Amino acid sequence: MEVVNALGRRKRAIARVFVSEGTGKITINKRDLAEYFPSSILQYVVKQPLNKLGVAEKYDIKVNLCGGGFTGQSQALRLAIARALVKINPEDKPALRAEGFMTRDPRAVERKKPGRPKARRRFQFSKR
Repeated sequence: MEVVNALGRRKRAIARVFVSEGTGKITINKRDLAEYFPSSILQYVVKQPLNKLGVAEKYDIKVNLCGGGFTGQSQALRLAIARALVKINPEDKPALRAEGFMTRDPRAVERKKPGRPKARRRFQFSKR
């Protein structure tokens, strides 16, 4: 099997994934998964599509991650891994879609408007 690549985005985070056959090693920006995401919850989020299909020990995953915060990065990585798994085996798509792993979350930060401190927040009103 050749290397399969995929892209995942969430908020400002972008994950480029390269999946090849191997022993289940996940490398993010030349660091191990446990080192990059110390939180067990975020590690679980990243591995969700692999665990759903039962292929966690079948593929080696190399990742380039940039932008955003750690939660957005983990969710971008989950989407990228799910997309790569579908490229490898298209029959897996309905199972991943049912779990919501194939859907790009479009929610992002609303832009700041002029004359306001934030997007919707207004300056304090003074009656006198």
